[in-house]
Amino acid sequence: MKKKIFVRGPVLSQSGYGEQARFALRALKSREDLFDIYIQPIPWGQTGWVWEESEFRSWMDSKITVTQILMQKKQLQPDMSLQITIPNEFQKMCPVNIGYTAGIETTKVAPQWLQKGNEEVDKILVVSNHAKTTYENTTAQATNNQTGEVVPYKLNTPIDVVWETTPRAEPEPINEIDLDYDNNFLMISQMGPRKNFANAIKWWVEEFIDQEVGLIVKTNIKSNSIIDWEHLQAQMKNLLEPYTDRKCKVYVLHGDLTAGQMAWLYNHDKVKALVNIAHGEGFGLPLFEAAREALPIVTIGWSGQMDFLHHDGKDYFESVNFTLQPIQQEAVWDGVVEKDSMWAFADQGSYKMTLRKTLKNWSKIKERAEALSTIINDKFNEEKLFAGFVRAIYGEEIDIDSWLEELESDLVESD
Repeated sequence: MKKKIFVRGPVLSQSGYGEQARFALRALKSREDLFDIYIQPIPWGQTGWVWEESEFRSWMDSKITVTQILMQKKQLQPDMSLQITIPNEFQKMCPVNIGYTAGIETTKVAPQWLQKGNEEVDKILVVSNHAKTTYENTTAQATNNQTGEVVPYKLNTPIDVVWETTPRAEPEPINEIDLDYDNNFLMISQMGPRKNFANAIKWWVEEFIDQEVGLIVKTNIKSNSIIDWEHLQAQMKNLLEPYTDRKCKVYVLHGDLTAGQMAWLYNHDKVKALVNIAHGEGFGLPLFEAAREALPIVTIGWSGQMDFLHHDGKDYFESVNFTLQPIQQEAVWDGVVEKDSMWAFADQGSYKMTLRKTLKNWSKIKERAEALSTIINDKFNEEKLFAGFVRAIYGEEIDIDSWLEELESDLVESD
């Protein structure tokens, strides 16, 4: 029996949550025999909007239009909602409500998340085991309204991990980049306290200051606007000013890049590794995409990225030592990022040593990256992830295994 599902999320946003929302839609679209899909897009901070011409975008636009018309006429009566956002925004909207969140990058969730998770939705989906474990392990204090007793308060709503992926694309050159050196590192992140981006850049420059090594920085502060670019240039100038005599080079990319341009960066023969020493990741899509393309990874062994960088007791990345410490005051976000929570702080010396080791042992490290790519392309196969997502939404009664067998049979016949 078909279910009418109302999807509310940043489906057109150039952001991590936007990618998460579009993954959800592609998964649901793969089983339109099970779902009638209605879409309500929401903004996401100051992020830009996706501009593309594709069959999928046309499909989204048509669904958004139909949904708007039905809502204006007050004729939309879905069976269930899928709310792709932070838990603070969860609400009862339909007979069945599912919250789909990236989770938190720290060691605990806010009490509001527990309350919203227990009172507003029937199920929660998260993108990593770190997000699930943190949600389940958080205990808040609540007052019993009848007795006045202070009691522990935990999440009681079912929670599942549903991994995500992005569509692969053919490499598309970036004309603005002309790499002078044969050895270059890549960083992809937004400026801000969680990403630890300033330290990642500064420590990298200090390590390679007199070396013919390059660093490609794909970043912004809050948006991809001209004003944001001007502010970013000022920040980068201040950051690099103490190192004016450096031989190493830093290339800055700001603004939207296509999936093909990102693939070009991941597969460029002069790009040797992706570097990320963020304090934590919900999932870590740039890390995932780079690893999927067999680009070596330099990062810490904590938070969401461990779901795809660690397999069968073995790490498939270049590990930077870290310690869990209280978050910085400027990272506190009332009701979201708790002031008494912790996240990972990379060790400066270990980071620099790992960067150096990555270049020195690159051939061996590249072999391990290729092995990881093979694992990811099997374990995180799009059809498998779609099937898992559909099962999590629709319920266990659908025969996913038979559907996957039919897909594999069709693929064999087409070959």
